[in-house]
Amino acid sequence: MSIVKDMSLAESGRRKIQWVRDFMPALGGIEARFAKEKPFAGLRIAVSVHLEAKTANLGYVLTQGGAEVRLTGSNPLSTQDDVAAGLASMGVETFGIHGASDAVYEEHLMETLRFQPHLVVDDGGDLIHLLGGKCAKDGAFLIGGCEETTTGILRLKAREREGILPCPMMAVNDAKAKHYYDNKYGTGQSVWDAIMHTTNLIVAGKTVVVAGYGWCGKGVAMRAAGMGANVIVTEVDPFKALDATMQGFRVMPMDEAAKYGDVFVTVTGCKGVITPAHFAVMKHNALLCNAGHFDCEVDVAGLAAMAERQDVRRDSIVGYTLPDGRVLNVIAEGRLVNLAAGNGHPAEIMDMSFAVQALALEWLVKHKDTLEKKVYVVPDEIDDQIGRVKLAALGLSIDTLTQEQQDYLNGWKA
Repeated sequence: MSIVKDMSLAESGRRKIQWVRDFMPALGGIEARFAKEKPFAGLRIAVSVHLEAKTANLGYVLTQGGAEVRLTGSNPLSTQDDVAAGLASMGVETFGIHGASDAVYEEHLMETLRFQPHLVVDDGGDLIHLLGGKCAKDGAFLIGGCEETTTGILRLKAREREGILPCPMMAVNDAKAKHYYDNKYGTGQSVWDAIMHTTNLIVAGKTVVVAGYGWCGKGVAMRAAGMGANVIVTEVDPFKALDATMQGFRVMPMDEAAKYGDVFVTVTGCKGVITPAHFAVMKHNALLCNAGHFDCEVDVAGLAAMAERQDVRRDSIVGYTLPDGRVLNVIAEGRLVNLAAGNGHPAEIMDMSFAVQALALEWLVKHKDTLEKKVYVVPDEIDDQIGRVKLAALGLSIDTLTQEQQDYLNGWKA
């Protein structure tokens, strides 16, 4: 029995889901094959990813492959109530309500696991955290799972090192189709879509501070520069910092950058990136937001402790007035801004990421008898297959190596 806010919203949700389905051709091709071959017949799949239309499409595609699917969100603020209702009306058990409390959110996660899944799709590691703890009994039939995010994979690898990983896991975030395409181009566009829609302010001419220059940070910085912003990058990795410099961005510590930024975007996957020491020197009306998975990169609690008052200035924007009269504006409570204040990545981007998820789950089923409880990379053949399908969907083609060329590249005698 699904748990959603209002089933009367289902028609609106189904329209959103159908819209993205029309722009996700790679996943659509996989769906057509799954419908014939039923690779998940008799299997149960639990999904915890941001509960919006693209995720709903993935859940539906898995049902077409023969699976019984339960789906929940991975962040209460990114759940779209109409999509949740729409998906529930399409036969996928759905658990999610926008803005749910932490306790209710965890209950939705636990409900998603109560049917004792064979496979899991995780985004940030919440399902695996529960399966390794209070929901361990629900992991009795686990074959394996997939993880969508950098943050989640870091936690999986820590569990693997400590010997407490509950099942084999695929590092979907590290697939080429994910980090080259989703992390860079998806995050780059969706973050700025959300910021611009939420603030109704211009980007050109502003100083934008991007904390972290991994694949997501590259996308955020690239799109900011493309819209005319002056970009500063903060980093802890010397080579990522050098890379940012070679792209023409200024590089400096956050202690220095805090004085210059008009807009701050954290995308590090770490905690305590922007702290009260930085708030103390920021400009009046600076904008603060986070594009990392968890809401611990901007110390919003620390800012609240410093502030004399808080005011809702626009939807998804809270202004914190400091004793000296400066106001610092936090977007989406410091949660994942592109989903908590926007619609997430474009459908064409998530087409590739969710195609990886679907094929990685199929790979786990095919290889279940040989897998250990560790983190596996996505095989190149899955990545390359998705890349070629995407090129074909765009009406593009590329060259193919001849046997002579392959021999040349793989040998030494030439």
